[in-house]
Amino acid sequence: MKNFNNDEEYKSSNLYKVRHTCEHIFNQAVEELYPGKITRAMGPAIDTGWYNDSRWGVEISAEEFPKIEKRMQEIIDANLPMVYAEISEDEAREMFKDNPFKLEFIEEFVKSGDKLSVYYTGQPVDESTKSQIPNFKEAQASNFKEAQNSEPKTQNLSGSAVFVDLCRGPHAATTGEIKAFKLMSVAGAYWRGDEKNEMLTRIYGTAFESKEELDEYLKMIDEAEKRNHKVLGQKMRLFMFHETSPGMPYWLPRGFKLYNELVAFWREEHDAHGYQEISSPLINKKELYETSGHWEHYKDDMFIADMGEHEIYGIKPMNCPNAMLVFGSQQRSYKEFPFRLSDTDRLHRFERSGTLNGLLRVRSFQQDDSHNYITEDMIESEYNHIFEVCERFYSLFGLSYRFRMGTRPEGFLGEIETWDKAEAALKKVLENSGKEYFILEGDGAFYGPKVDIIMSDTIGREWQMGTIQLDFQQPARFNLKYVDKDGSEKTPVVVHRVIYGSLERFIGIIIEQFSGAFPAWLHPEQVAVLPISNDKHGEYANEIVKQLKENGLKVDLNIENETLGNKIRKAQGMKIPYMLVFGDKEITNKTVNVRLRTGENLGELSLDKFIERVKEKVTSKALDL
Repeated sequence: MKNFNNDEEYKSSNLYKVRHTCEHIFNQAVEELYPGKITRAMGPAIDTGWYNDSRWGVEISAEEFPKIEKRMQEIIDANLPMVYAEISEDEAREMFKDNPFKLEFIEEFVKSGDKLSVYYTGQPVDESTKSQIPNFKEAQASNFKEAQNSEPKTQNLSGSAVFVDLCRGPHAATTGEIKAFKLMSVAGAYWRGDEKNEMLTRIYGTAFESKEELDEYLKMIDEAEKRNHKVLGQKMRLFMFHETSPGMPYWLPRGFKLYNELVAFWREEHDAHGYQEISSPLINKKELYETSGHWEHYKDDMFIADMGEHEIYGIKPMNCPNAMLVFGSQQRSYKEFPFRLSDTDRLHRFERSGTLNGLLRVRSFQQDDSHNYITEDMIESEYNHIFEVCERFYSLFGLSYRFRMGTRPEGFLGEIETWDKAEAALKKVLENSGKEYFILEGDGAFYGPKVDIIMSDTIGREWQMGTIQLDFQQPARFNLKYVDKDGSEKTPVVVHRVIYGSLERFIGIIIEQFSGAFPAWLHPEQVAVLPISNDKHGEYANEIVKQLKENGLKVDLNIENETLGNKIRKAQGMKIPYMLVFGDKEITNKTVNVRLRTGENLGELSLDKFIERVKEKVTSKALDL
């Protein structure tokens, strides 16, 4: 399957045209199969295929998909041409007079000055077809002519008329260009993602340029479902959600152990690199965010509390404004640089309900933040340092990654000259890094260009994880100063950076990366102690647990009144790395029988030998057992 570096590259690709056209074919098919029952709303191509939002007057489920796919295939086999036509506002309003969703779009297009256009899917061009196309121009028939000259020849389609939809395109020349497609799922979705609007029916589908690519994608989807962190997280009792706090996970005892292990490793590594950890208030007056620029650029995504008497507060959505205050709280010298302030405070962002997705998109999260204050001539060395930290962290989890540079966006703060200088510095660093990278124009933060970490998991999906942002603006807005070598006061440059990114998202991804079978150092329960008989072997079990815990290992003791087979199955279900089984023989020999969660049996070992093995795996943070 192809990976695209940015939206522009994707939207200019043939794959995008194929998927966009497939969505129109879906619309045509369902309107013919369910006449008068569907009011079309919208249906864009997305990075995994396409979706369609419509108001349905009948119940629709995945059981209907084979019937719909059969009709879609008939439309594809007919190799019908797709033709573009520009229409006037009056023609558009008349054409879609019974569709409130299209009328809303038409109103927006007219206000913005955009052209109104439609795409037709239908029979070859003749006089009767032309009469169905408002404002038809011969020049617009090039797609039809191409279709008529293609193989197989355009053919009549029983029971089908010319289909039309309000659309900007682009599309394939004919329906016959769709080589492989599948309807994936059905869900509910608010109109335009706003929970205040009507709930519509959303159908997800996908399409590819070959059957081989579709098969590869479906295999990936099947594997992803087996690894689904929302399912495994519940099964392994790592986290839960509740309707009283949508998008805000509860971390259960097992999950919180894992969470804290990640934070502990982060602290250890950053302390070794001279980072200084801070914590700052979670609720701040809006004036703080006005100074930073976030009130203007980000307030719609914040949780805000109006306390009256002109006091408006925001729940902290990011750490940088507070880090600026800490830096500015006392006089600073160039001798302190690089001055690295790190924190893992909890943050809150008002993600819309339709976008929430398990741990991958939440409203409450922690991120391994740092704000590194440097001089301009330290930019390259500081980025190289951060790249080394990235490699250390990501290699522990077997994660491959590349970098994406985001340049000056619309609505940026500061002077263009400053931005040009910052972007040039980042490009030089990336070129010298030896790591794969690409540039996404206009994707920088409003205060500076950035480098995002794009991680690939074991089944080929890409995720944005950490980010490294260069900022000349906020230090100036907070009037931050340091005393330079010559005694003059200068404004520092700050690098905003996270490596894990959101810890919630990172955990969601590594649950799926490892299918819950975490490396021994990270697993919340490293060793399952499983006596064959609780009554006869309970005392020896307690001795084992005591020694394991004294050696810093995390233990699960199962003394439930059940068979050994059930105990082993439970431990395997929790993906516990090591299982210690023992009975009369092992007690006599002062040993344990060691099984791995993979099913491999290491046989009888002394407890000391076993502890030595596990401690080595934990200390080295090995991926294997």
